[in-house]
Amino acid sequence: NIICKGCTVANMSREVEENKHPRCVFCRRSIIFTDEERHKNNLKRVEANDPIVIFKMGVTHFRDGEYERAFEYFTKSADLGDANAHLKLAIMYVDGEGVEKDEEKVTYHQEESAIRGHPQPRKILAIQEFKRGRADKAVKHLIIAANLGDDDSIQMLKEMYSCGYVSKED
Repeated sequence: NIICKGCTVANMSREVEENKHPRCVFCRRSIIFTDEERHKNNLKRVEANDPIVIFKMGVTHFRDGEYERAFEYFTKSADLGDANAHLKLAIMYVDGEGVEKDEEKVTYHQEESAIRGHPQPRKILAIQEFKRGRADKAVKHLIIAANLGDDDSIQMLKEMYSCGYVSKED
C-alpha cells in the first residue's frame, strides 16, 4: 500500500498538534532519529539491498568528493534497478569523476535510466538522435519524456512541431 504525501503530512501535523512524536505512517515507529540511529538504520537498509538508500549513500560520498566509494554505491543501486543511479553513473562517465571517461558507458547508463522511467536521459537521448539525423527516434524519446511529465520535452516537441518534425499523429 502506498500513502500519498498529503496523507503523510496530515498525519504528522495531527501528531505534532497532539504533542506526540511524529511516527512513520507505515510502521508507526518514531521518525525522530539521532544521527547515529539514522546511520544504523541506513546501514541495515543497505544490507537489505534497498536501492534508494544505497543511491543516497552514493550521493553522500559523491558530495564529500569520495568518487570511488560513490561509484561503488551507484553501481550497486543501478544493479538493483535504480534509474537515478544509472543516470548518476552516466554523469560520472561523462565528467570522468572517479572513473575514466567512457562514451559507451555513458550511453549504456543513459539508456538504462531511460528504460527505467527517468525523463532526463530520454531528453538527452532525443538530442543525440536528432544530431545524428534521426528526428523520428528523437520525437519518440521526447514523447515518452513528455508523458513522464518533463516540461522541457513538451517545449521541445512544440518547437519540433513548428519546424515540421512532428505531426499531429505523433
